[in-house]
Order: sequence, then C-alpha cells, then structure tokens
Amino acid sequence: MIKIQNFADVEDSFFSGRDFGSSIDVVRDVLLDVKSRGDCALKKYGEKFDVSSPVSLEIPSEELKLAADNLKKNNPSLYDAICYSRDLALKFAKKQAECFYDFETELEPGIFTGQKNIPVERAGVYVPAGRFPLVSTVVMTVTPAVAAGVKEIVLCTPPRVHPDDKKMAEESGTGIPGKAFCGGKPYGDENILAAAYLCGVNKVFACGGSQAIGAMAFGTESVPKVDVIVGPGNKFVAEAKKLVYGSVGIDMVAGPTEVFIIADSSANPKWVAADLLAQAEHDVVAQSVLATDSKQLAEKVAAEIELQLETLSTKETARQSIDSYGKIILCENLEQAVSAANRKAPEHLELAMEDGEKRSRIASLCSNYGSLFIGHGSAEVFGDYAAGLNHTLPTSGSARFTGGLSVRVFLKTVTTLRVVPYSKGAKASAEAAGILGDAEGLEAHAKAARIRL
Repeated sequence: MIKIQNFADVEDSFFSGRDFGSSIDVVRDVLLDVKSRGDCALKKYGEKFDVSSPVSLEIPSEELKLAADNLKKNNPSLYDAICYSRDLALKFAKKQAECFYDFETELEPGIFTGQKNIPVERAGVYVPAGRFPLVSTVVMTVTPAVAAGVKEIVLCTPPRVHPDDKKMAEESGTGIPGKAFCGGKPYGDENILAAAYLCGVNKVFACGGSQAIGAMAFGTESVPKVDVIVGPGNKFVAEAKKLVYGSVGIDMVAGPTEVFIIADSSANPKWVAADLLAQAEHDVVAQSVLATDSKQLAEKVAAEIELQLETLSTKETARQSIDSYGKIILCENLEQAVSAANRKAPEHLELAMEDGEKRSRIASLCSNYGSLFIGHGSAEVFGDYAAGLNHTLPTSGSARFTGGLSVRVFLKTVTTLRVVPYSKGAKASAEAAGILGDAEGLEAHAKAARIRL
C-alpha cells in the first residue's frame, strides 16, 4: 500500500536524483564495437538481444505506407488518434518555433550583431518497443524536428519478425526473446511503422538498444550518422546517449518516469488515484507522489488506489511501483507542498485544485518541473498522448536546469557580426580589444584589432 507520511518525516534521499546502477562498461563495449564494425556488430547484437536479426536493416518505405494503410483499415480509431495527436503536437511545435527568430541589430554605430536559427541537417529518433511499444513517442520526437525544418529524420526501433517470415520462425522455434530469427526481412512494430509514416520520417531501421544509439552517433554502412539523437529508452539506451554526447547532440538523459500531484480538499480521489497509477504502470521503478494539506483526501486516495489496482491488467508492475516508490505527503499547507515539489523537480507536476486566485498563486510559486498540469481537468495522460505538449521530459531532478524536448533541440542558434570599417563603433571596439589583448598577453590578438584603426 502507498506510504503516507508527514512532510517533516520525508527523507532527504527522496529529493535526490535516483540512480539504479551503472551499465557503462557493457554499453562502452557495444559502442566501440559498432563504431569499428558497423552493420556486422548491429546484426550480432540483434541476434543476441532481440527477437529478430534481419538480413538488412532499413525497412523499405513501402512497408511503412502499407503499415499505415493497414492501420487505417483495421484500426481506424487508432489511426485517427495518431493523426489527431500529430496535428496538435505539430501546431504546438510550430508555435514554439516562432519564438526562435533571426535578427540583426546595431549595438554601436557601425557594429551590427545578429543571430540565426539553423536546423540540424539530420536528426536521429529512438523509439522503444519492449513491453509497451511507444507509438506516441514517434509523434513526440518527430513533430518538433519537422517544425524546426530538419531535412532528414532517421528512426531506429527494435526489430520484429516480418509477417512473411513468421511461419518460418514458428517452425524453427525462433523469433522469441533469447532465440532471434535470423536472416529475414527487416521489420518493426507495425503501429510504430505506421506512426513513422504518418509523421513524416524519412528512414526507419530495424535496430534497437544501445547499439542503435551507436549506429546513429557514428554511422554504419546502412545507418547514416546524425547530428542529434532524441527519444527515451532503458538504462542501456540512456547510458549510450550519455557516452556519445559530444559526437552528437542529445535531448537529455532520462530516467524512470514520475508524477507529483499537489491537491487540496476539492480534488476527486478517484481522479488523483488514477493519475498516480497511470505513472506507476510504466515501470516498477516509476514514482507517483501526492502532496496535500487534507488528511481525509490522502486516506481516500490511498484506499482508491487499492480499489483501482485490482482491475488493472498492469497490476503487477503498478503494485511494485506504488509499494516501493509511491508516497503521499501530508503538508501543513499547500505552500509547503510547493516547496517539496520545487525541491523534487518532478517530470510531471499536477495541481488538482479548483480554478481561482488560490490555484493561480500556487501555480506562480512552482518553478521546477518538466510540464505543469493546472486544474482537475488537466490529466497528465493528456500530455502523454494528445494535447500538443511534448511528453519527452526531464526526470530525476533534472527539471532544475532543463526543460523537455522541443524545437530548440533541433535548432542551432548561431551569431553574426558585421562591422563597418572605420566607423565610430569599429574604432571603439578595436581600442578595447587591443587593451584586453595586452592584458592577456596575446600580442597577435591586440595587433589584429589595432591594425584596423
């Protein structure tokens, strides 16, 4: 059962970033192997870790279109939901892009400075497909790249047995975890392939895990080298992204998902419990937290969690998450709850409060979060799927210094300088640069400035 405790009794460790062990040695070996042996290494790791190790890696574009066509025919509601999510996410990302504008301004007579926002040429997207193939992640990672104007978007996702090869795989007892089917056609989760087509991905590769991150970071015979890699994954994927940073850009290093709900007595305990369980079912190490000044609400939510758990198909995962990492914090007031939230810096922060001056004031005090969900109607799951927001967000306290995935990740903001020779500003800058060059002992710097006087 979820733990209820007073704010004063909350351990300091609760506010620290969560570490679940390093996989750096294993991942470093994989990356070095991929860098030196390319496709050969990718196929080896596919055979070792995945259910399929295809003869080639790129999934033909006609397969993507076929997956989308089949989805539209066989599951039109999911097809429409993907399109709706894509359209909202693209609208939001394009609005973000408007904030990054080019300019040139004259700071001093003859000194013109400016900035340009240039999209990266090629972006790499990683989409997991383990217990839960994350179709929504395709939408969230691809749409900001499209809005930024990226020319080529490459997507990697763990391989699946191609429909044409399933009979052969079944007869040979392969195509299952621990026994990969080798030598078939490249394929992936069908819904992920459909979403990739609908969102405008240029190339899709049947390649997963840390080896996929290495492939996009360094390039292989099949997988092109990209400029930036985005997308979630397990601890091996996260470690790989950390290690390749510098060779390529990355969005962030994400850990287990988390939600922090600040609620008062107006909150519906059924809704709050549902939102806590929505995070808990992700992973046994996901963290769901409620902070409230109402003991009655706390007790009702705890009881409601137990009721709702009984009917969840993901009960086993959610139960372990709630029991191990879930927490209800009883606070003296909501200002104390905000203090806890700002110190925790959660990925998702909900304010389960009625509209009004009090909620507005509490919202204004919140400063550390990936996304803020304001009011009873703003379920965090809307942000996960279909409200325009991006669900790729900072975890484990990193919301203290960064935001979530956005158009910004795919843009390079560079600066320009244009100086009119012998202008008033040019003379002043040359004199100042000469003095600073002398002070630093860099004679050539000083001379390069003064030669223009």
